[in-house]
Amino acid sequence: MHDGLPLFYAEPAMSIRHLDSMFAPRSVAVFGASDRPASVGATVWRNLRQGGFGGARWAVNPKHGQIAGEEAYADVASLPEAPELAVICTPAATVARLIEDLGARGTRAAVVLSAGMDEAMRRAMLEAAGRHMLRIIGPNGLGLLSPHAHLNASLAHTCAQPGDLALVSQSGSLMSAVLDWANGRGIGFSHCISLGEHVDVDLGDLLDWLASDARTRAILLYVESITSARKFMSAARAAARNKPVLVVKAGRSHDQAAALSHTGALAGSDLVYDAAIRRAGMLRVDTLEEFFTAVETLAHFHGQPIDQAAPWPAQLTLLSNGAGAGVLAADAAALAGVALAPLSEATLRALNVALPANWRHGNPVDIMGDAPVARYVLALKTLLGDPANGSVLLMHAPTAIVPSGEIAAALAPLGKLAPGRLLGCWLGDAAVQGARNTFRAAGIPCYDQPEEAVRAFSMLQTYRYNQQELLQTPAVQAARPAHDWTLSRALIDAVLSQGREMLSEPEAGQLLAGAGVPVVETRVVAPQADAAVEAARLIGYPVVLKVLSPQVSHKRDVGGVALGLASDEAVREAAGGMLRRVAELLPMAGVTGFTVQPMVQRPHALALVLGTRVDPVFGPVVLFGQGGSAVEVLADRAIALPPLNGPLALALIGRTRVARLLAGWRDVPAAKLDAVVAALEAISDLLAAEPRIAEIDINPLLADAQGVLALDARVRVSAAAPGGTAHFAILPYPSELVETFEWQGRQLTLRPVRPEDEAQHRAFLERLDPEDVRLRVFYSRRSIEHSELARLTQIDYGREMAFIATGPAAAGGDETLGVVRAVCDPDNLQAEFGIIVRSDLQGSGLGRRLMHKLISYLRARSVQRLVATVLVDNQRMLQLARELGFSVEAPDAGVRRISLELN
Repeated sequence: MHDGLPLFYAEPAMSIRHLDSMFAPRSVAVFGASDRPASVGATVWRNLRQGGFGGARWAVNPKHGQIAGEEAYADVASLPEAPELAVICTPAATVARLIEDLGARGTRAAVVLSAGMDEAMRRAMLEAAGRHMLRIIGPNGLGLLSPHAHLNASLAHTCAQPGDLALVSQSGSLMSAVLDWANGRGIGFSHCISLGEHVDVDLGDLLDWLASDARTRAILLYVESITSARKFMSAARAAARNKPVLVVKAGRSHDQAAALSHTGALAGSDLVYDAAIRRAGMLRVDTLEEFFTAVETLAHFHGQPIDQAAPWPAQLTLLSNGAGAGVLAADAAALAGVALAPLSEATLRALNVALPANWRHGNPVDIMGDAPVARYVLALKTLLGDPANGSVLLMHAPTAIVPSGEIAAALAPLGKLAPGRLLGCWLGDAAVQGARNTFRAAGIPCYDQPEEAVRAFSMLQTYRYNQQELLQTPAVQAARPAHDWTLSRALIDAVLSQGREMLSEPEAGQLLAGAGVPVVETRVVAPQADAAVEAARLIGYPVVLKVLSPQVSHKRDVGGVALGLASDEAVREAAGGMLRRVAELLPMAGVTGFTVQPMVQRPHALALVLGTRVDPVFGPVVLFGQGGSAVEVLADRAIALPPLNGPLALALIGRTRVARLLAGWRDVPAAKLDAVVAALEAISDLLAAEPRIAEIDINPLLADAQGVLALDARVRVSAAAPGGTAHFAILPYPSELVETFEWQGRQLTLRPVRPEDEAQHRAFLERLDPEDVRLRVFYSRRSIEHSELARLTQIDYGREMAFIATGPAAAGGDETLGVVRAVCDPDNLQAEFGIIVRSDLQGSGLGRRLMHKLISYLRARSVQRLVATVLVDNQRMLQLARELGFSVEAPDAGVRRISLELN
């Protein structure tokens, strides 16, 4: 039982306040209901009635006694009772008053369809709603549909069929288009919500609610903008762990404002959305066509749980009854970067028996246009029987030899032999419609064209990669050395005190070196040729000379960089030329000096760019890619949200073209990838430690078999402190909560759990006595899946906390002795907790120490209540609860509900 829940810790329901009243109300009132044709009120009232809503429904309009043959009411006060859901279609100026009256009477949710509300009207509406804890969808949207509840509280031109896909859209017109398309294909929905101006209920709220909605298997989002990044990311990551989340994000085209650095120019806002969607384990598609393809896939695709121990088959095998379809699919696969599986010797031998002698003996597999049903069955069974063949795309063009329906009927059962590995493509129209229906009924995704099928597979592939990134569990590694940020802060203090924002190149190098990024030796001299020559002699020729000026950001634009200077005369000439060019091109610029550096001779090194900027929505972001003087032309870059660890840094590198060069080619050895990863981690740590960093641009960062070396860097700071962990979209590990203490002669550490704890956590859980497990979670499990352990160790510190007590193990390393976990609801009102201590240590006081740590933490977060459900025979836990001040209630015979008011 409870197979979908994390081991040992029942996941509390993420009860978004009163959203149940929105989607499953017992009663609905339509304000502004009307008989006037084509009016908003008439449309909504008609949709509500025709949808078959089974609860009480009331039309409200003071000008009519009846509407569409049913009694109409004048106002809120005249209704028989408070409607659980109100749908408001009245003029904008009336909405705030209606919300006040509804809230006072007890209504808990409203869909506001009224358009034309100005800022003052919206503010008054929200204030009224807040006084009564009434939730609002809208205003100015299309409304919502919950087909399972027969609720159509919308302006949609059509109904929605019941199903298990939830659609949340910031565009009413797109929701209408999806409904129309889905009805034509028999695809149903659990809920369809048009957010309108989303002044109250937003994407984050709905993701939280839908994540725990039993009727929803997958969530589809149409996003135009996000206003609360951390809330959205927390909700999205939680939802994506439970079910697929698909995103269409409008606005790939944008005008990038002029930037002071390459990173600023390259890190466009849409790339940041890409990074956020990926980090949350969701899938982004680019067009409505792809959206519809992905909907088709999610509606019928039943893949296996994602587990790194059993990776999803990333390769594709093509099976067709003609060469043309196979060639088209192979071309599409090449364009999409989808690898075709090489056929093994065993597979080839089996196919040689099943197919005519003149088959092409490779992938794509062409079974010929004269193939009878038996040949199809043998070929498909052979390909699905070898996991090395990956997923199989079956393509069929109708022939006069065997009806397509017979072939589909024979093949559809084979999909159960390898769930999630079979896709279908039936080319044609009426002749293959029955075959398509047979495949869809069997849960096999089905497409009209080979190219569409390959695109769908590619999207599924991307989705699985994103999910693996979401669930990745880094191997245990030595902790990165703790940095003393005192000097870095003093450096930024000094720069800002001088009224500057741009650090000089030497200052930037000092800051990066302090963070752990290797930088080239740099000497700063006065703006005189003789001083530059003297520094060059001390360093040793050849050298690099650069102009130093607060007004010159891109030195190459004014000829302010000279490479490979091998003599005193060369340095003198270069220095004089720089001074003249700056005076001519930027007469207002002040040259404060020169920097002299050794000319780094690393012939096989690659030039990389590593940078950061502060996105207005998602906060600090990290950019990585191919660097050099043509960095903006090449535009080979990828973006990630901090914080970064090793696997996330590797994933960021892997999304660039330069990653293939870093692996080495011909006589060029592979670059030291660990050093590149360490540089990315160091920059992530620096962003967390210093909120005043607004922008970093390291270009070039040389990388080769020796490691990495930063040759040039720009850093911009701001007294407004736009960065730091306060502005991270994803909270980093809260190291400030780590503490050590003496306990029974042992030095123990009490700290938040971290992803690296998976193996240690598994060992802890496997040592627990089965009876202790039953007392905590009311059931026992024999196996511990990776996905469950990942859920326990990879937590969102913004809404969940797990403190573990660890100590030295007899066999070396650390072991976990106990854990306490709490999950806050999205409103931060209540947290549900679970605690378990290793069986041989119970009664030692360790559980009390863990509870005190958790209670103190939740109080600091202003959580109001801590609750848990405890079996009645778990007397030890009930006794501890009473000693800590919990109240104990008995809602059912076998359990007790305990709660503690925190604030």
